[in-house]
Amino acid sequence: MKCPFCAHVDDKVIDSREGRTGDLIRRRRECLKCGRRFTTYERIDEIPYMVIKKDGRRERFDRQKILQGLLKSCEKRPVPTPKLEALVDEVERFVHESPERERTTSEIGELLMTRLKKLDKVAYVRFASVYLDFKDVKEFMSELKGLLKERARK
Repeated sequence: MKCPFCAHVDDKVIDSREGRTGDLIRRRRECLKCGRRFTTYERIDEIPYMVIKKDGRRERFDRQKILQGLLKSCEKRPVPTPKLEALVDEVERFVHESPERERTTSEIGELLMTRLKKLDKVAYVRFASVYLDFKDVKEFMSELKGLLKERARK
C-alpha cells in the first residue's frame, strides 16, 4: 500500500475493523517513513459465474431459472421437489467447478437431461422438447422411439 502523503510503500496496520454490512474491512495504517496515518478499505471483488448461451451471449448463472425449468417439466408428475433441488445443487456445483467460471448451456442441458431421464421419462421428454428445440414431429417421435427401445431392453 502506498502512503497517500509521501508515496512510501511500507506501512503498518494499527487497527482493523469489519464494516457494518460485513462485506468490507476498514484498516487504519501508519506510514513507516513519514509517520502519518491513513485509512484503507478492502472489499472482495466477486466475479460472477456465467453461462454461455447457444448464440454466444454470456449470462449470469441463475439457479432459480434452472429450477423453474425443471418444475415446469415435472408439472403434474410424481417427482418430489427436494429431488429437483438436489439436481439444481448438482448443476450449481458443476458450474462452480469450472476453472473458467463459466459453462455452456449445452453442457448444463446434457447434465440435466441425463439426470431427468433417470428420474422421470415424461419430465425428460418435456424438458428435451424445449431444450433440443425439435423442428418437427419426426424429431420428437425419434426421441420417443429411442426411449421406448431403452424401456424394451430392461
